[in-house]
Amino acid sequence: VQLQASGGGLVQAGGSLRLSCAASGRTFSSYYMGWFRQAPGQERKFVAAVSWGGGSKSYADSVKGRFTISRDNAKNTVNLQMNSLKPEDTAVYYCAANMQRVGASPYEIDHWGQGTQVTVSS
Repeated sequence: VQLQASGGGLVQAGGSLRLSCAASGRTFSSYYMGWFRQAPGQERKFVAAVSWGGGSKSYADSVKGRFTISRDNAKNTVNLQMNSLKPEDTAVYYCAANMQRVGASPYEIDHWGQGTQVTVSS
């Protein structure tokens, strides 16, 4: 599967952004989907994940209540709605696809998108 992320940008603290990831290739619904982020000098970290059919979602504690992950299997897309953004949310955000459940480790991911920059100013 090939992944193309979009929607990043510059926003003030308290603002919102919506990231999208379009998938092509193998059957999209066969993949557990997730988002990770990587700030300069830091490891890539888990943000959110959604199960194959969309019925199960998980979030990092740092984004719970502010971010919402969703998927549309008919359109082969997964989205990340980010509200109440904080400067510490600044990072490159990566879309991820896995045949197995997406957990917190970035080392178990099968496929990555190219990343999209999110910058939150204070």
